Amino acid sequence: MQKIRIWDLPTRLFHWTLAACVIAMIVAAKVGGNAMNLHIRLGYAVFALLLFRLLWGFVGGHWSRFASFLPTPASLRRYLSGGASATDTAGHTPLGSLSVFAMLTVLALQVGSGLFADDEIAFSGPLTSLVSGATIDRLTSWHINFGQYLVIGLVALHVLAILVYMLRRQNLIVPMLSGDKHLAEPVPVARDSAGSRLLALVLLGLAAAVVYWVVQLGAQPMLG
Repeated sequence: MQKIRIWDLPTRLFHWTLAACVIAMIVAAKVGGNAMNLHIRLGYAVFALLLFRLLWGFVGGHWSRFASFLPTPASLRRYLSGGASATDTAGHTPLGSLSVFAMLTVLALQVGSGLFADDEIAFSGPLTSLVSGATIDRLTSWHINFGQYLVIGLVALHVLAILVYMLRRQNLIVPMLSGDKHLAEPVPVARDSAGSRLLALVLLGLAAAVVYWVVQLGAQPMLG
């Protein structure tokens, strides 16, 4: 067995920070009232994290790049038939990859709709002034109904998958904490150097700047 770096530090920090933000955001929405201020701030944080992950999916460590875990019919067939290779499962498994892409997509839709949502009481998204009332109603309905339940369902499915793997004596949590896996076959090692970590910090700062710019769009006066 060889100890191989699979998850670089930026990916691990992204994973746990996103999980904490999403769970806290769901709780804050359920509590309501002044907790909605926290919900909104966490939404901005998730927005920045998603932008960072999009960039990191192209320049991050080997197993963090989308190209390394984009599921294909062949990889899914090998995995479901029990013939998956070490490369198929070292990072995200083919089924796990589908879950990752689903989660990122649903969270992006939820964050996007939240920017235009309005509860007609005390809280509204920063971009509501840029769209019509009908659009606000549609996006608010998605955000507080179907979108919310999709996020909760995917979180529950993620936790269930972790428990199932634990029952099969495969711990998914430890590698996401340490970054390493013990594998019988050699696979590419994820780059996790000081330089790559600095790059991740720069990309996160860029993502935060984009979020700030988007939020400020609604505060700018319309021309014409």
